[in-house]
Amino acid sequence: MKKIFLLLSIGLLLFSCGPQENPDLGIVFGSFTDSRDGKVYKTVTIGEQVWMAENLAYLPSVVGPATESYTDPYYYVYGYEGTSVATAKATTNYQTYGVLYNWPAALTACPSGWHLPSDAEWTTLTTYLGEDAVGKMKEAGTSHWTTPNTGATNSSGFTALPGGCIYYGTIDYIGYDGYWWCSTQHNTFYAWGRHLYYSSSIVCRDFYQKENGFSVRCVRD
Repeated sequence: MKKIFLLLSIGLLLFSCGPQENPDLGIVFGSFTDSRDGKVYKTVTIGEQVWMAENLAYLPSVVGPATESYTDPYYYVYGYEGTSVATAKATTNYQTYGVLYNWPAALTACPSGWHLPSDAEWTTLTTYLGEDAVGKMKEAGTSHWTTPNTGATNSSGFTALPGGCIYYGTIDYIGYDGYWWCSTQHNTFYAWGRHLYYSSSIVCRDFYQKENGFSVRCVRD
């Protein structure tokens, strides 16, 4: 009997340590494997949307931050100046924060069955999370976000990270800011995006130059 009880206890412990649903927010965790490169992504269902719970890391090519365009797709890894995909993938920044994409690259970067979220889909997410949406989205603690990482609880499981950005040929703000593209363009030269900041509890919605390098979160079709 003691052996049976011990086995049952271990089973319950293992189950309780796995991803758990959050009924208050309609949160369900899962995973997805990108057939293009075999990378496995954590996913999270928030309300009626299914999001990748990690920044996209698809990297078919790579260039340094000085190479920019608002029409041609370019892919970047924070802090890497070369053109070797293998070397870029070996960096800590790639493994932690994924890839930075200019807007033309972001539009087609998500795998089949997923897409770059529109401005409206981002709004659906933050509206659903309600008060303190930023805190519910940002990874808790200061292992990646700079102190004070205001309000961060990550209770939504979205796990937003401060991957920084590329703008005007420079790369900056890692640890302080996270920027993500929307598929919705503002005009020929600008597209909408979202910005989370280490010392703010506000989700910034603004339009940015398409040649900037931002992170990407994919949402399921």
